[in-house]
Amino acid sequence: MGRVTTRVRTTRLDTAAGAAVQRPDTLAVEEPLQVRVGGQPLTVTMRTPGDDFDLVLGFLHAEGLVTCARDVHALRHCTDTGADGLPTYNVVEVTPAPGVARAGSVVPRAFPTTSACGVCGVQSVDDVRQRLRHDVAADPLELDVALTAALPARLRAAQAAFERTGGLHAAGLFDAAGELLCVREDVGRHNAVDKVVGWALREGRLPLRSCVLVVSGRASFELVQKAAMAGVPALVAVSAPSSLAVSLARETGMTLLGFVRPPTANAYAGEHRLRTGGPAPLSR
Repeated sequence: MGRVTTRVRTTRLDTAAGAAVQRPDTLAVEEPLQVRVGGQPLTVTMRTPGDDFDLVLGFLHAEGLVTCARDVHALRHCTDTGADGLPTYNVVEVTPAPGVARAGSVVPRAFPTTSACGVCGVQSVDDVRQRLRHDVAADPLELDVALTAALPARLRAAQAAFERTGGLHAAGLFDAAGELLCVREDVGRHNAVDKVVGWALREGRLPLRSCVLVVSGRASFELVQKAAMAGVPALVAVSAPSSLAVSLARETGMTLLGFVRPPTANAYAGEHRLRTGGPAPLSR
């Protein structure tokens, strides 16, 4: 229903050889997606087409508008068309289930987002904390350090679109044994996570107990929030976390690892879940 990649002409510059050669290149597609709830526009996000329904469900879940698949009666792409007269599939209409509040009665305004946007529409950090439904701190998950450090490489191996473009973020959901349950790619790291959570919501897997969410970039506050909302007890990032991400992870009892690049990784929160091969937790 939309292209994940596209081909464009580019000029390859070689400064050492003083050469310029024209050749095709493969890029990740970025297009707008408007979300309508009950016929009312709610938001527009820039995303990579594909898994749009998962993206919408994950976004609505993070914003506290839906809690499970039963809250949504129907999802459909509207029949919008582009300049060429062909369908764009860039509008998703959400029909809430009977008795579920419309978006306008839950949030005071529709809010714009971008591919780089996270918790748009949330009025404050305290508001985010009040929305958390699952007791992440009580999750009994235990993680082998060596296995956990290997998860980013497993995620990278599953990034088919990144392999062709080099321009997409990814989020992957793993179980405690390191088995990949779901992977999603997008130009926006927040979108990739929303797509994973939306998949889990459709599959009736929420809360995501004893699971590990792995992201290909940094760990922002928004990603920790989305993970906590979905009941994920551990978040693993290839790059750095932000200070607020660490604070929220510690407050919710989530295990947060950053700079996971074997053989090293930094544990910023929830070290009690980490094991080095024996029965004892990681020493501090």
